[in-house]
Amino acid sequence: MSQFSDLNLTNPLLNALEDLGFNEPTPIQKQAFPVILSGKDVVGISQTGTGKTFAYLMPLLKELKYSKEINPRVLILVPTRELVIQVVEQVEALNKYQNIRVLGVYGGTNINSQKPSVMAGTDILVGTPGRTYDLVLHHSLSLKNVKKLVIDEVDVMLDLGFRFQLTNIFDLLPTKRQHIMFSATMTEEVDALIDDYFIEPAKVTIAVSGTPLENIAQSSYEVKNFYTKANLLAHLLTDKKAYEKVLVFVSSKRNADRLYETFDPMLERESCVIHSNKSQNYRLRSLEQFNSGDKRILIATDVIARGLDLDDVSHVINMDVPIYPENYMHRIGRTGRAEKTGVSILMHTAKENEAKAAIEQLMNMQIEERPFPVHVEVSNELLPEERPKSKQIELSDKIGSKEARGEATHEKKAKNKKVNLGGSYRREIAKKYKKPKTRGDKNQNRKKRRR
Repeated sequence: MSQFSDLNLTNPLLNALEDLGFNEPTPIQKQAFPVILSGKDVVGISQTGTGKTFAYLMPLLKELKYSKEINPRVLILVPTRELVIQVVEQVEALNKYQNIRVLGVYGGTNINSQKPSVMAGTDILVGTPGRTYDLVLHHSLSLKNVKKLVIDEVDVMLDLGFRFQLTNIFDLLPTKRQHIMFSATMTEEVDALIDDYFIEPAKVTIAVSGTPLENIAQSSYEVKNFYTKANLLAHLLTDKKAYEKVLVFVSSKRNADRLYETFDPMLERESCVIHSNKSQNYRLRSLEQFNSGDKRILIATDVIARGLDLDDVSHVINMDVPIYPENYMHRIGRTGRAEKTGVSILMHTAKENEAKAAIEQLMNMQIEERPFPVHVEVSNELLPEERPKSKQIELSDKIGSKEARGEATHEKKAKNKKVNLGGSYRREIAKKYKKPKTRGDKNQNRKKRRR
């Protein structure tokens, strides 16, 4: 069994890991450490919760020495504000016995409040692509000394539309640099990014997202519609002893708010919501309340929950079937961690059966189907997007047939027979200032007139 000491870490890092209570590296940490340390470009594929943040921080901090340089030497890009804060906290924890400066920047706050901190200098800059690029445009940040570029959760970053900012940041970096990228899934966009900027990257793959987790009990219910799902969820959550810390996934920000609004006052007091339309303070407060146990239910969207450090989640409840089967694995991977058992429940309508089958095919296993509880109310209320679409009346039906029409049967009035000649003023000016009949040298033309 390998220990952190086998990685030849410095004493300050070993002491920090000991204080954190970590004794041995995870598989992604063991495999990625020597590759990153070699200076080669690296692409790591690993599920959330496998320790990939420490996998790239340990070799970076091992090499990074004290410096008075103002411009950052390491740039870490992550997709959300919450991840910026989380990565900064992890750098500070590992950096307990070292003197390496770290700074986090993200949108949603006044950029003028971040400029002085950036201009004061840092060794490691952790930021969202948008705010990082904005700081460069404001001449508060220079990337000319960056030697290591880390892109974490790159699949989410591209889903959020950060490709433009990423490519602009690439253009501002020194030519000679190391790329370190981590993603939970590989997509065509991720492959394109690697082809464009990486040089023969080494790939480290751990815990492929299609691998089912044996310590998670999975089950599903076929449910008629969204509001019936909400009724079923409320019924399940009444058992506080069993459902002690529940993460509820929904497909959109609107549905997250809709679900929260359906809760009765008792469940509302025990719940919090997190999605990208909520303010920064609201989101941080929701995370703190859920992690501390003040709230036992957290309603979240896929993107905002990716990469967040959520401990001891007893249940993951999916209010819908994700479009991409891999996202289902990310969701259920939030429970059953650290050798603990977890529970995942999937609610699906008849229209979502095909997407459910794709998940089962990816995992190579069937999700247990449970009978719908007879005492749970089945709602007939439908969301606008659930209602059947009425056939739109064709424009041609409104205006009649498109067949060619014959000439009018009545004679046009005299005023309608006039031809537009450009107006009397234009005609008079054209007569007065006629174009010369001959063209050529102006001086030659003047001589001819004098003669």
